[in-house]
Amino acid sequence: MGGLCGIISERPCAVDLFYGTDYNSHLGTKRAGLATYESGSGFYRGIHNLENAYFRSRFEDELGKFVGNSGIGVISDTDAQPMLVNSRLGRFALATVAKVNNADELAHKFLQEGMYLTEFSSGKINITELISLLIVRGKTFKEGIENVFREVKGSCSMLILTEDGIIAARDAWGRTPLVVGKKDGAMAVTSESTAFSNLGYETCSYLGPGEIVRLRPDGMEQIRKPNPRRQVCAFLWVYYGFPTSCYDGKNVEEARFRCGKAMGEKDDICADCACGVPDSGIGMAVGYAAGRGIPYMRAITKYTPTWARSFMPSNQSMRDLVARMKLIPNRDMLEGKKVLFCDDSIVRGTQLRNNAQSLRALGTKEIHMRIACPPLVFSCPFVNFSASKNDLELLTRRIIREWNDEANVDEYAVTGSPRYNRLVEEIRRRLNLDSLKFTTVETLVESIGLPEEDICLHCFNRSSAFTLEEENV
Repeated sequence: MGGLCGIISERPCAVDLFYGTDYNSHLGTKRAGLATYESGSGFYRGIHNLENAYFRSRFEDELGKFVGNSGIGVISDTDAQPMLVNSRLGRFALATVAKVNNADELAHKFLQEGMYLTEFSSGKINITELISLLIVRGKTFKEGIENVFREVKGSCSMLILTEDGIIAARDAWGRTPLVVGKKDGAMAVTSESTAFSNLGYETCSYLGPGEIVRLRPDGMEQIRKPNPRRQVCAFLWVYYGFPTSCYDGKNVEEARFRCGKAMGEKDDICADCACGVPDSGIGMAVGYAAGRGIPYMRAITKYTPTWARSFMPSNQSMRDLVARMKLIPNRDMLEGKKVLFCDDSIVRGTQLRNNAQSLRALGTKEIHMRIACPPLVFSCPFVNFSASKNDLELLTRRIIREWNDEANVDEYAVTGSPRYNRLVEEIRRRLNLDSLKFTTVETLVESIGLPEEDICLHCFNRSSAFTLEEENV
């Protein structure tokens, strides 16, 4: 996915920018970059690979090079960025969180018009450079960003560091978040409101879909009003979001707790305790224990000093190894117990199957699994919310294909339908679980607390989200 942070202040911004960007590290694992502007020396940029190290260790030693009172930072799962651009709009640095489904089409269009692309990431088009070419076609930054909204199929939120402040734009449908904060003599914008509290900022605005603002040390100027409709990615609350963050005013941990509590109140399984699969399953498990009236116990603990996120390595077998090694089960709390586990989702199913095997080997009497979202039946065309590149990387779709029933795929997304029940039972069997239940769409929406029409639920039932053809209307 990726995360953004921008700081503009009456004082040097490097420290706030460094820590503010670091608080987005859970959103991406490939690359990170910082860019600052100082009126005397101009722009300075640094980019590092994060696949074998953390953000802080990469940037800490060179922090003194980032001089000036304004800057932007990015944690990226895609491109090397920020980009530095010199154009008729002036000099600027650009950082994006984007998924551009028509990147090849746009690149071909530019090449046919005599333009050229200079940046490549792993032999692929650098999406941020592509976005910059759309921006500089405008006569103003507002017009250029609207080009992006109109031309990109997918989503794109961005920060633009200019010689006159920071321009922030949330993607046209609001699928990825941007929140603005302020303190005395400084303004900040970030993907994660978590970045504010320890740096002394107070949240003052959640940018709306398609909204564009310019930040200066003394405040915020609205350049473009938000669009009337939004489709915030539900997976921010299910998995990606940090527990203390809020998106559009709705707190992540509260949503997870409410989801678990609702499932616990309705469940009929007899379990000795509830346990969250770290990290994103913990809030749900605490809620489930409260709703079901059973103890919450840390029967699995994440070893945090050295193990990073499970999809950090590029090789799938290494990702599976990291996923297995970072979670340490507690035999004394598991042996002979009926344990109810809560987890965020089932994507490929590999990690959960391995966990179930380990838990059985440690003497767990029964393994019951509750999932914080409905089954993932469709891959996401709007946001890079997982490593899955197509439908057939999803466990659900592989099963449906094995059954040669892809013509009826939509029926598998209908909770309680015969095909849905058959699918859930097959997943339970393959993962060697004693019981398996998924949160319903209705419970998920109620837990988040936004109207259903404001939440993108495409990966669960695709009927709730706007189609790609509607993206640029």
